[in-house]
Amino acid sequence: MPAPLMHIESSSSLPREADVVVIGGGVVGVFSAYYLARRGIKVALVEKGRVAAEQSSRNWGWCRQQNRDARELPMATKSLDLWEKVTQETGQDTGFRRCGLLYLSQSDDELAGWAKWRDFARTVGVTTHVLSAEEATEKGKATGRKWKGGVFSPTDGTADTSKAVPVAARGIIAAGGTVHQHCAARGIELSAGRVSGVVTEAGTIQTKIVVMAGGAWASSFCNQLGIRFPQASVRSSILAVAPGANGLPDALHTAHVSLTRRGNGGFTLAISGRARVDFTTQQFRFSREFVPMFARRWRSLAPGAFEGWRQGHESLGKWALDDITPMERNRILDPKPDMKQIRLTHQRACELLPELKRVAISDAWAGYVDSTPDGIPAIGEVEGIPGFILAAGFSGHGFGIGPGAGHMIADIITGSEPIVDPRPYKPERLKMAAWGKVAEF
Repeated sequence: MPAPLMHIESSSSLPREADVVVIGGGVVGVFSAYYLARRGIKVALVEKGRVAAEQSSRNWGWCRQQNRDARELPMATKSLDLWEKVTQETGQDTGFRRCGLLYLSQSDDELAGWAKWRDFARTVGVTTHVLSAEEATEKGKATGRKWKGGVFSPTDGTADTSKAVPVAARGIIAAGGTVHQHCAARGIELSAGRVSGVVTEAGTIQTKIVVMAGGAWASSFCNQLGIRFPQASVRSSILAVAPGANGLPDALHTAHVSLTRRGNGGFTLAISGRARVDFTTQQFRFSREFVPMFARRWRSLAPGAFEGWRQGHESLGKWALDDITPMERNRILDPKPDMKQIRLTHQRACELLPELKRVAISDAWAGYVDSTPDGIPAIGEVEGIPGFILAAGFSGHGFGIGPGAGHMIADIITGSEPIVDPRPYKPERLKMAAWGKVAEF
């Protein structure tokens, strides 16, 4: 079933032209359009289904610096500041709070790794506290267990996945941009080798710049343009429980299970990294590039079935711009949750935090987490197609760093000083370029 999500209204009509068209109404696409609109850029955001209906409402809601890759940490830090400002700028509550994130462990190796990251974080001005056994046990008293140690990142926090991105989408409209839901982008038009328009199911928008922020759909869309974008997704299943459990941390991670307080007072429960790898033609195409990542995660990944094949987001087929596309046949990726994992997650959570036995499961859902081979997003203009900017492969980190990514994309487009160094995210590091031909108009 879908995750809880706030409804927003679409703009009344599709524009004939725009300075920038953003494809994809997830967190990255929405914040790209948000920061462009706030700078006076005429921007149109098109979304095949509903804003934030896929992974942007199906994640934990964590906005963290803790344990980030060094390449992503600057963007994570900037994003935390931006999350705070969105509420002020829009006058609406995204649910963002710097509640701090608590990590507890019984593993000496895990604790050593966290301490090493703490030492690195100090060099870039990020504060995280390594907890002694006594401190960890006190902070984790809701578990009723003794812990060897842990870490607490006081400046990290969470946002409400049911409304944070829709609030930012309303901010696009308030700033003069447009948002078009149930409006799939079918393809790109080129003139003299560069972007000249976006063909949607409702008509064509003339533009010279496109941001492709299609999440798990991005690689199949890029394939239409002759762009080989190595991307793979795994099916992650999580659940929510009703309000009523008291005395629990706002956000807690353990190797056993993790939880996050939701905006309604309930909690999201998940097992970190646990997912199914569904079979698709795209998985086979890029299998060699993802073997190292999957090998590192073999303990937490399990073979899936043909759910991914049925969903259609990882197809290698070509589609016509004047006919119904896979995105219109399946407007919202809503895969079946792995009920075995849901039951295990709930069992582990109740064992770790007995207070959860008092409340019932309210929701369970699954989503596709798309990744690149190195676990770092691809953000930037694709070589060979001037005006085509890719922003995908966020590897499960997109919700937290979405504001920073969107700001950086707006910086690149407007020629401003980037909020963070864009070089670590450049698509060409994945040996990407346009090698095929697209019809010109």
